[in-house]
Amino acid sequence: MSTTKGLEGVVATTSSVSSIIDGVLTYHGYDIDDLADNASFEEVVYLLWNHRLPDYEELQSFKKELADAAEVPEAVIEQMKSYPIKDVHPMAALRTAVSNLGLFDSSADETSEEANRQKAIKLQAQLPTLVTAFSRIRDGKDPVAPKTDLSFAANFLYMLTGEEPDEISEKAFNKALVLHADHELNASTFTARVCVATLSDMYSGVTAAIGALKGPLHGGANERVMKMLSEIGEVDNAEPYIKDALARKVKIMGFGHRVYKNGDPRAKHLKEMSRQLTHITGETKWYDMSVKIDEIVTNEKGLLPNVDFYSASVYHSLGIEHDLFTPIFAVSRVSGWIAHILEQFENNRLIRPRAEYTGPDRQEWLPIEKR
Repeated sequence: MSTTKGLEGVVATTSSVSSIIDGVLTYHGYDIDDLADNASFEEVVYLLWNHRLPDYEELQSFKKELADAAEVPEAVIEQMKSYPIKDVHPMAALRTAVSNLGLFDSSADETSEEANRQKAIKLQAQLPTLVTAFSRIRDGKDPVAPKTDLSFAANFLYMLTGEEPDEISEKAFNKALVLHADHELNASTFTARVCVATLSDMYSGVTAAIGALKGPLHGGANERVMKMLSEIGEVDNAEPYIKDALARKVKIMGFGHRVYKNGDPRAKHLKEMSRQLTHITGETKWYDMSVKIDEIVTNEKGLLPNVDFYSASVYHSLGIEHDLFTPIFAVSRVSGWIAHILEQFENNRLIRPRAEYTGPDRQEWLPIEKR
């Protein structure tokens, strides 16, 4: 029995949702560059779930479905207020809140195509409401109810701040959502598929995926990138800080990727967004610092930035608290999780790999008085 650590290079399933071939990321065959430059997030969600882009009427109908489903049960908000607000990370809060959502959906365990579609709409629409509500509750503020006349991206920023965003912020956040929507069989997506392959429900699958995304080697990397930038503080400090970290063999978050050997195709879009937003906010040091770190790590280690690296300064420039970066990742990636969950249900087989045993052999039982 041959094994591969971390299942690297192992093809575990077939999927038509997204692909990474020769360093090119596509969603149902559409290049991520085309989608990032042209698509609304709502169009991308529709594409991931329906295998095609919507026409105008379909898109308007889909937007309305999402907007109408964005409010969460009041009991879930009240439960959130009982969390140990000052001590709990937003990802832990989101994991618990999404699990709670399943308790208030009478169709949670129904498996029909229509029931699953309605659960998909609710989960996609309500994750932003949960993330923004938690952020405001811990700041001692009341949650802001979603509006039905805003785009998905604008509505998130509105519920977070209480103010409708400007066009540039809305466009930047929309692009970030598009770029994070799916990424083939990543750790959280694989977790979601393993969960629902037991014929568990969609809420369980998404809750499990959030648990996997919470880890710093997956979704938590962008938060740690911003922590590093904050510690460096100024552009002139970047080179000595990074070179010292490299000398001590400290992992620089936001660089390298197991799948991409010639660079993450999403990074260039986030780099440009970082440049524009930091210029608008007057805090160009975050972009300049990032570029300097990029140059050093690329030259010294041959590692290129991934999607997490420049997304940190993008979210910071949008005024988003740093520990919300990973929950925002979930707000986008739930679209991909759901696409894979639906695909798993369509042709399901229990996912049950084997393990090569490396423990002791032929042990003999000894009564307890002889041990």
